[in-house]
Amino acid sequence: MKHFFYILIGVLMVGNSLKAQEIVISDPDRDDPRTLSFEIIGKVGGNVLIHKNTRDIHQFSVYNTDMKLVEKVKVDFLPERAKVLSTEFLNYGDFIYFFYQYQLKNVVYAMAAKVDGNGKKIGDPIQLDSTNGINYTVNSKIYTYLFSEDKQRIMVLKISTKNDKEHVVTSCLFDKNLQQIEKVRMAIPMPERNDFLGEFGIDNEGTLICLRESGTGQNNINKISLVIKKAGNISPDISEVKVTNIFLDDTRVKIDNKNKHYLICSFFSKIRKGNVDGLYYVLWDKETNKELLNSTTTFSNEFREEVRAEENLKAAFNQFFLKNIILRKDGGFMIIAESAYVTSRGNSFNRWDYMNRSPFFNPYTGYGMMGGGSLGFYSWNSPIGLYPWGSYGGYGWGNGFNTFGNNNNTTRYYADNIAIISFEPDGKMEWSNVIRKSQYDDNTDNYIGYGLVNAGIQLHFLFNMQDKRTTILTDQTLSPDGKIDRNPTVKNLDRGFDFMPRHAKQIGARSVVMPCMYRGFTCFAKIEFN
Repeated sequence: MKHFFYILIGVLMVGNSLKAQEIVISDPDRDDPRTLSFEIIGKVGGNVLIHKNTRDIHQFSVYNTDMKLVEKVKVDFLPERAKVLSTEFLNYGDFIYFFYQYQLKNVVYAMAAKVDGNGKKIGDPIQLDSTNGINYTVNSKIYTYLFSEDKQRIMVLKISTKNDKEHVVTSCLFDKNLQQIEKVRMAIPMPERNDFLGEFGIDNEGTLICLRESGTGQNNINKISLVIKKAGNISPDISEVKVTNIFLDDTRVKIDNKNKHYLICSFFSKIRKGNVDGLYYVLWDKETNKELLNSTTTFSNEFREEVRAEENLKAAFNQFFLKNIILRKDGGFMIIAESAYVTSRGNSFNRWDYMNRSPFFNPYTGYGMMGGGSLGFYSWNSPIGLYPWGSYGGYGWGNGFNTFGNNNNTTRYYADNIAIISFEPDGKMEWSNVIRKSQYDDNTDNYIGYGLVNAGIQLHFLFNMQDKRTTILTDQTLSPDGKIDRNPTVKNLDRGFDFMPRHAKQIGARSVVMPCMYRGFTCFAKIEFN
């Protein structure tokens, strides 16, 4: 087989312009086993860098612009006999930071290494923090890495839940050069028995924010507070956010650095464990530390009719979860939600059954006490692309396998319609639309869901669809006024490639790298949108 081949997909004449996508696919690396885990880092120094991990052997695969494998570089600076708990990456274009944490004896270390576009280490790894006195084997990470939008501020934090009345957050703030700006240990009061901490974020000025939530359960929140800890302060400001006679579900917080606002969004129900009635959203001003907007939008029957699959009208949004929040320069915003659920032994799980709160959000890894919990640490995970079967960071082959049953039972994963809602800066709903799709797969979630490419003038939604016995990689675009266009597609079954759009990574203004499988081996496709 040729080292790579070009496929032109989609030739569509619009006026006098020609729209096309060019795909370049790497050769399968036959040294990669089926148990491979990977993360597409992106374009670094002119190359495409991909991190691979097999049985705790870490390496960087370096591809050129034609997705030809140039070099494989083993990560040789990880300590021997240490258990690596997590890896994360921050791409600056000409180099990356490789963040990792590992346990060695009774200490967990949070580390960072600088790596160039050839996968080679620059300088020595830097210790960012450590936790001593852990007399048990940690099964998941205890540190969370947060990055500001402009990548000038980096934060490493850990959370202790040893005291039920207050959770202690230890945060280390760094600049782009990994010079420590401050280290702060702050206690967040947890006055209610059902209080817990939700999503965390860091803005361009190094301000740490998170949500403190309370209710009858993580899916029936009736009280939230916004926790704000500015750089230089030793204690946070905690402000209650109004929630009046509704129950929230799947709460998210988004930082608007341009306007210095924080946006809180959530689906809501009017009764406990009721059907999803609409969307709740709050706009908070950082400078005045006051609420600018607190509103709800109740979904109309017409919109429910558009989004529903087989559900009755009232339950049309019950399987939807927030996937993307996109901010506009004028202060408006767009919400993108996807219908996702799982069945096992013929039983369908609803949004209150999921162990990880929602298909897209797993705020706690090892929530509560871990391994006996002498220290009681937990970590928070980014909510991007998560599913109820817990395959967060779910890169590579075999993720999401039979979570709800043993290996003799079939677990079926579903990802259906995509609902898109646009709001004006004053919170008024501007328009809504639906991308229709119906996806399912057995014992793996790798090929369902969608990838999103922000091309500036439009958003590309990439996902697989079945046409008889053929898998079609579909590209639908959304314009700023809410119009959806279906672009020409390519049928890939005859070439033997199975694409994984949900794991795609945008590497340029109009380019994306998407993993795919070819005869059991992992390949990577680079797609250019012209």
